[in-house]
Amino acid sequence: MLIQVILGSTRPGRFGERATTWVVRHLEARGDMDVELVDLRDHPLPFFDQAPPARTLREYPTPEARRLGETVDRADGYVIVSPEYNHGYSAVLKNAMDHTFIEWTRKPVAFVGWGNVGGARAIEQLRLVVVEMEMAPLRHAVHVLPDVLVPALRSPEPFDPTLLDALEPKLTLLADDLLWWARALKTARDADPATRP
Repeated sequence: MLIQVILGSTRPGRFGERATTWVVRHLEARGDMDVELVDLRDHPLPFFDQAPPARTLREYPTPEARRLGETVDRADGYVIVSPEYNHGYSAVLKNAMDHTFIEWTRKPVAFVGWGNVGGARAIEQLRLVVVEMEMAPLRHAVHVLPDVLVPALRSPEPFDPTLLDALEPKLTLLADDLLWWARALKTARDADPATRP
Protein backbone atom coordinates (compact mmCIF):
# COMPACT_ATOMS: atom_id res chain seq x y z
CA MET A 1 0.00 0.00 0.00
CA LEU A 2 1.25 3.46 -0.89
CA ILE A 3 0.24 6.03 1.72
CA GLN A 4 0.84 9.68 0.92
CA VAL A 5 1.39 12.20 3.70
CA ILE A 6 0.14 15.53 2.37
CA LEU A 7 1.59 18.65 3.96
CA GLY A 8 -1.28 21.14 3.74
CA SER A 9 0.56 24.38 4.52
CA THR A 10 3.02 26.44 2.51
CA ARG A 11 3.61 29.28 4.99
CA PRO A 12 7.17 30.28 5.90
CA GLY A 13 8.13 28.83 9.28
CA ARG A 14 5.25 26.35 9.16
CA PHE A 15 4.84 23.87 11.99
CA GLY A 16 3.65 21.40 9.35
CA GLU A 17 7.21 20.43 8.44
CA ARG A 18 7.79 19.26 12.00
CA ALA A 19 4.51 17.38 12.25
CA THR A 20 5.02 15.80 8.83
CA THR A 21 8.56 14.68 9.68
CA TRP A 22 7.15 12.91 12.72
CA VAL A 23 4.27 11.28 10.79
CA VAL A 24 6.49 10.08 7.93
CA ARG A 25 9.09 8.71 10.34
CA HIS A 26 6.44 6.79 12.28
CA LEU A 27 4.76 5.33 9.20
CA GLU A 28 8.04 4.31 7.58
CA ALA A 29 9.22 2.60 10.77
CA ARG A 30 6.19 0.30 10.70
CA GLY A 31 7.46 -1.48 7.59
CA ASP A 32 3.96 -2.45 6.39
CA MET A 33 3.38 0.37 3.89
CA ASP A 34 5.22 2.54 1.42
CA VAL A 35 5.19 6.21 2.41
CA GLU A 36 5.51 9.27 0.19
CA LEU A 37 5.57 12.89 1.28
CA VAL A 38 3.55 15.31 -0.87
CA ASP A 39 4.49 18.88 0.02
CA LEU A 40 2.12 21.41 -1.54
CA ARG A 41 5.06 23.80 -1.87
CA ASP A 42 6.25 21.44 -4.62
CA HIS A 43 2.90 21.75 -6.41
CA PRO A 44 2.23 25.46 -6.99
CA LEU A 45 -1.12 25.99 -8.69
CA PRO A 46 -3.04 29.04 -9.86
CA PHE A 47 -6.21 29.92 -8.02
CA PHE A 48 -8.83 27.39 -9.19
CA ASP A 49 -10.67 28.76 -12.23
CA GLN A 50 -11.30 25.80 -14.51
CA ALA A 51 -14.05 23.38 -15.42
CA PRO A 52 -15.00 21.08 -12.53
CA PRO A 53 -12.59 18.10 -12.36
CA ALA A 54 -15.51 15.84 -11.36
CA ARG A 55 -16.68 16.27 -14.96
CA THR A 56 -13.35 16.52 -16.79
CA LEU A 57 -11.70 13.68 -14.82
CA ARG A 58 -8.05 13.43 -15.90
CA GLU A 59 -8.17 16.09 -18.63
CA TYR A 60 -5.69 18.41 -16.93
CA PRO A 61 -5.66 22.04 -18.12
CA THR A 62 -2.04 22.75 -17.09
CA PRO A 63 1.18 20.80 -16.57
CA GLU A 64 1.06 21.77 -12.87
CA ALA A 65 -2.42 20.32 -12.44
CA ARG A 66 -1.36 17.17 -14.31
CA ARG A 67 1.66 16.72 -12.05
CA LEU A 68 -0.45 17.04 -8.91
CA GLY A 69 -3.19 14.79 -10.29
CA GLU A 70 -0.76 12.05 -11.32
CA THR A 71 0.99 12.26 -7.95
CA VAL A 72 -2.22 11.93 -5.92
CA ASP A 73 -3.60 9.27 -8.27
CA ARG A 74 -0.94 6.69 -7.43
CA ALA A 75 -1.71 6.54 -3.67
CA ASP A 76 -3.90 3.99 -1.92
CA GLY A 77 -4.61 6.25 1.04
CA TYR A 78 -3.70 9.58 2.59
CA VAL A 79 -2.77 11.32 5.79
CA ILE A 80 -3.50 15.02 5.45
CA VAL A 81 -1.40 17.10 7.84
CA SER A 82 -3.38 20.31 8.24
CA PRO A 83 -3.09 23.57 10.11
CA GLU A 84 -6.06 25.40 11.48
CA TYR A 85 -6.15 29.00 10.30
CA ASN A 86 -9.04 31.14 11.59
CA HIS A 87 -11.11 28.07 12.49
CA GLY A 88 -10.56 26.46 9.08
CA TYR A 89 -8.01 24.61 6.98
CA SER A 90 -5.60 26.30 4.57
CA ALA A 91 -6.58 27.84 1.25
CA VAL A 92 -3.66 26.12 -0.49
CA LEU A 93 -5.00 22.72 0.56
CA LYS A 94 -8.52 23.50 -0.67
CA ASN A 95 -7.10 24.84 -3.93
CA ALA A 96 -5.10 21.65 -4.52
CA MET A 97 -8.11 19.48 -3.80
CA ASP A 98 -10.33 21.58 -6.08
CA HIS A 99 -7.90 21.05 -8.97
CA THR A 100 -8.42 17.28 -8.68
CA PHE A 101 -11.28 14.89 -7.95
CA ILE A 102 -11.28 11.40 -9.43
CA GLU A 103 -7.74 10.78 -8.19
CA TRP A 104 -8.99 10.70 -4.57
CA THR A 105 -12.21 8.76 -5.11
CA ARG A 106 -12.87 5.60 -3.08
CA LYS A 107 -9.72 5.93 -1.02
CA PRO A 108 -9.34 6.41 2.74
CA VAL A 109 -8.02 9.57 4.36
CA ALA A 110 -6.95 10.34 7.91
CA PHE A 111 -5.93 13.63 9.47
CA VAL A 112 -3.28 15.17 11.70
CA GLY A 113 -4.05 18.73 12.77
CA TRP A 114 -2.63 21.39 15.03
CA GLY A 115 -3.80 24.60 16.64
CA ASN A 116 -5.64 25.84 19.74
CA VAL A 117 -8.01 22.89 19.63
CA GLY A 118 -5.61 20.56 17.85
CA GLY A 119 -6.91 21.48 14.42
CA ALA A 120 -10.28 19.88 15.23
CA ARG A 121 -12.37 22.50 13.41
CA ALA A 122 -10.20 22.29 10.28
CA ILE A 123 -10.39 18.51 10.33
CA GLU A 124 -14.18 18.51 10.69
CA GLN A 125 -14.43 20.81 7.65
CA LEU A 126 -12.07 18.57 5.68
CA ARG A 127 -14.23 15.56 6.48
CA LEU A 128 -17.20 17.28 4.80
CA VAL A 129 -15.11 18.06 1.72
CA VAL A 130 -13.68 14.56 1.31
CA VAL A 131 -17.12 12.95 1.57
CA GLU A 132 -18.15 15.03 -1.45
CA MET A 133 -15.07 13.66 -3.23
CA GLU A 134 -16.28 10.10 -2.47
CA MET A 135 -13.43 9.40 -0.08
CA ALA A 136 -13.64 7.47 3.18
CA PRO A 137 -12.70 9.82 6.05
CA LEU A 138 -11.55 7.89 9.09
CA ARG A 139 -12.67 8.46 12.65
CA HIS A 140 -9.26 8.47 14.29
CA ALA A 141 -7.20 11.64 14.00
CA VAL A 142 -4.20 13.14 15.76
CA HIS A 143 -4.75 16.55 17.35
CA VAL A 144 -1.61 18.46 18.32
CA LEU A 145 -2.78 20.65 21.19
CA PRO A 146 -0.84 23.62 22.61
CA ASP A 147 0.75 21.59 25.44
CA VAL A 148 2.68 19.65 22.78
CA LEU A 149 2.59 22.24 19.99
CA VAL A 150 4.27 25.12 21.83
CA PRO A 151 7.36 23.20 23.00
CA ALA A 152 7.68 21.65 19.52
CA LEU A 153 7.44 25.10 17.90
CA ARG A 154 10.09 26.52 20.22
CA SER A 155 12.56 23.68 19.76
CA PRO A 156 15.70 24.48 17.75
CA GLU A 157 16.57 23.04 14.37
CA PRO A 158 17.14 20.31 13.47
CA PHE A 159 13.75 19.31 14.82
CA ASP A 160 13.63 16.38 17.20
CA PRO A 161 10.49 14.39 16.24
CA THR A 162 10.46 12.70 19.66
CA LEU A 163 8.91 15.91 21.02
CA LEU A 164 5.64 14.63 19.54
CA ASP A 165 5.99 11.10 20.88
CA ALA A 166 3.31 11.66 23.55
CA LEU A 167 0.90 11.43 20.61
CA GLU A 168 2.39 8.19 19.31
CA PRO A 169 -0.49 5.95 20.50
CA LYS A 170 -2.98 8.09 18.56
CA LEU A 171 -0.81 7.98 15.45
CA THR A 172 -0.48 4.20 15.73
CA LEU A 173 -4.27 3.86 15.97
CA LEU A 174 -4.69 6.16 12.97
CA ALA A 175 -2.13 4.19 10.92
CA ASP A 176 -3.64 0.80 11.79
CA ASP A 177 -7.08 2.01 10.75
CA LEU A 178 -5.81 3.69 7.58
CA LEU A 179 -3.96 0.57 6.45
CA TRP A 180 -7.03 -1.61 7.01
CA TRP A 181 -9.21 0.70 4.95
CA ALA A 182 -6.55 1.15 2.24
CA ARG A 183 -6.36 -2.62 1.75
CA ALA A 184 -10.12 -3.08 1.78
CA LEU A 185 -10.83 -0.27 -0.67
CA LYS A 186 -7.98 -1.26 -3.00
CA THR A 187 -9.44 -4.78 -3.13
CA ALA A 188 -12.85 -3.32 -3.98
CA ARG A 189 -11.43 -0.94 -6.63
CA ASP A 190 -9.42 -3.75 -8.23
CA ALA A 191 -12.48 -6.02 -8.31
CA ASP A 192 -14.58 -3.40 -10.08
CA PRO A 193 -12.30 -0.99 -11.98
CA ALA A 194 -15.30 0.51 -13.77
CA THR A 195 -16.26 2.18 -10.50
CA ARG A 196 -13.14 4.34 -10.69
CA PRO A 197 -12.64 5.74 -14.21
